[in-house]
Amino acid sequence: MTAVIERFASGAWLTRPLIGLVGALMVVGTIAALAALLVTAHGAIDAYGRPLGTDFSSFWSAGRMALEGRAPQAYDWAAHFEFQHRVHGVELYYPWSYPPVFLVVPMAVATLPYLPALFAWQAATLLAAMATLWAILPRPSALLLGLGFPAVLICLGHGQTGFLSGALLAGGLVCLPRHQVLAGVLFGLMAYKPQFGLLLPFVLLVGGDWRAIAAAAVTVAAAVTFTFALWGLPVWQAFLDSIPLTRLVVLEPGNTGFEKFQSAFAWMRMWGAPLTVAYGLQGLVTGAVLVACLWIWHGRASHRLKAAALLTGTLLSTPYVLDYDLIVQGMALAFLVAHALEGGFHPWEKTVLALAWIAPGAARSLAAATYLPLGFLALAAVFIMIVVRVRSERVGLPGSSGDAPDRRCVPHTT
Repeated sequence: MTAVIERFASGAWLTRPLIGLVGALMVVGTIAALAALLVTAHGAIDAYGRPLGTDFSSFWSAGRMALEGRAPQAYDWAAHFEFQHRVHGVELYYPWSYPPVFLVVPMAVATLPYLPALFAWQAATLLAAMATLWAILPRPSALLLGLGFPAVLICLGHGQTGFLSGALLAGGLVCLPRHQVLAGVLFGLMAYKPQFGLLLPFVLLVGGDWRAIAAAAVTVAAAVTFTFALWGLPVWQAFLDSIPLTRLVVLEPGNTGFEKFQSAFAWMRMWGAPLTVAYGLQGLVTGAVLVACLWIWHGRASHRLKAAALLTGTLLSTPYVLDYDLIVQGMALAFLVAHALEGGFHPWEKTVLALAWIAPGAARSLAAATYLPLGFLALAAVFIMIVVRVRSERVGLPGSSGDAPDRRCVPHTT
């Protein structure tokens, strides 16, 4: 038993052939699952009676409504449902809840018919995410594990925004040490998902990244101005009016399924806790993560660790995070591995990283069957591991990297 524990503690069980085999099997499994959906589909409807891409039907419908001059009605659930029903002929409804700054993207995508638009969206955002991953950790094995990461299948299956979020947030962090203006533009574009922007301004402030802050502010202002010029005030009023409905129908009662959410809030609600308890725990988690991120970004920690902390903390800090959003966590894992390859792994880190990599594939089904919030627990474990590693780096313990003084983000290439 002691020998088994030592193998898991050291990560000796995680051999290169095993890593390559698991990554390859996951890629093959992802391709096979998507191929099965396409082969068994009837036009744009899958074998389960859902639109292919499920959530993407919301994006495409909202974009097509905007093209028809009905942008504010995309936020009217009745009108939006009627449009989806007319297009797909199914009774399922996928609401549109993104801010108007993002509506421009579905509007452009919706110039294509539904299936070509779905394939173009998936391909473009996946390529952007994989290019960002390569910038963090330029290794073929990293690309293999990135493509095989279980959250990839979830994001592709739902036609969701996880790849875009990962590319923008992680891409901004890759650029930040040397190209602050570009980083700020990428961060500003994350205004399309405002619940992921809680920590960002605070860490940029304590890090003294003023040009990035200015560029992000200008980007957001330009995007908002553009939507006003395009659609006027009604579309923003419609969006603001729809927020309480999203909260009261989707988030708080869990009509979407609490097993799909990966937050402390969803964990409590899944266990039957009242809203006050769920929001209270979420507030504690958010506050703790914010304090820890400020501590990490204020000090002389490696930029890779700062990036991993911000990405993981971003997911922990909001009640509204779903399993397809864990693409962002995949980017955090890449930053962590890049740091550890240069400075060495701590005990148990390889095993925790492996479990965190697997977690998205099991989080939804395990939560549905056992009420165990695997996704949230994996995020919390990784965040604690980052804090421990930062502390070790600051006191000069083994397993720390030496890129802190000049805040470089130089990919490990050997």
